[in-house]
This record gives sequence, C-alpha cells and structure tokens, in this order.
Amino acid sequence: MARTTLDTAALAHDLRLAVMRFSRRLRNQRVDTSVTLTHLAALSTLKRHGAMSPGELAGHERVQPPSMTRVVVALEGKGLVSRTPHPTDRRQVVIDLTPAAEALLTEEARAREAWLSGRLHALSPEDRATLREAARIMDELAAG
Repeated sequence: MARTTLDTAALAHDLRLAVMRFSRRLRNQRVDTSVTLTHLAALSTLKRHGAMSPGELAGHERVQPPSMTRVVVALEGKGLVSRTPHPTDRRQVVIDLTPAAEALLTEEARAREAWLSGRLHALSPEDRATLREAARIMDELAAG
C-alpha cells in the first residue's frame, strides 16, 4: 500500500474520531434537554427548509413516515409546531414552527456558539486561522 494511501486512511480515522468527539461536546451544550436531539433535528430542518408535510419532513430526516408522525405529535404537544391544512391536498397537513420553536432554536444555537467562542478565544490566532480554513474544507467535504 502506498504511503499516501496510508496517510489518507490515518487522516480519515483521526478526523472521524475528532469530529465525533467535537460533535458530542457541542451537543452537550443544551438549553432544554426535554427536547430530544431528534426533535431538534426536525425543528432545524423546518427552520432551514420552511413548512412542509410530515412525509416531506420524514424524507429530509431520512426516517420512516410513522416515526416522523410520532416526532410531530410530540413537538405539537410541546407547542413547538403547528399543523395547517395542505393548500392543495385535503388529505395532508403542513407542519410549521411556532414562535416558541423559533425561540428555542435561537437559544440552543446561542448556547453552543457561546461555549465554542469561549473555547476558540483560548486558542492562538494561528490556530483560529487554521480552524477557519478547516471549516471551509469540511464544508466542501460535506457538500461532495
């Protein structure tokens, strides 16, 4: 096996572990732990893509529609989503965020970014510049 292939495999391993650890630490910076990570993911998808049917939401989240129905029922029970009739298909409903969900997502993001800002502030300017470039590269990796 070529040296480059070994280096790339080792980088893939190290990067995967580092991203997993980092993601876990970031997820722990929670405001409201009564809302599950699955619920937050569904809310974030609605924020990013706008109102949609439960089936469309299930597709975005890559879960089966019955699973998403349970998530939507729980979110509706918490006052985080609303249901309205679908404009063209009377058999469907459209799910959208409530103001409470918007506030929750804002607070969740604020808490995580405050934690991360504190951690970044402790780094050298050179390390912050390296991370800025790494963020750009990771975005490229995620897009491809």
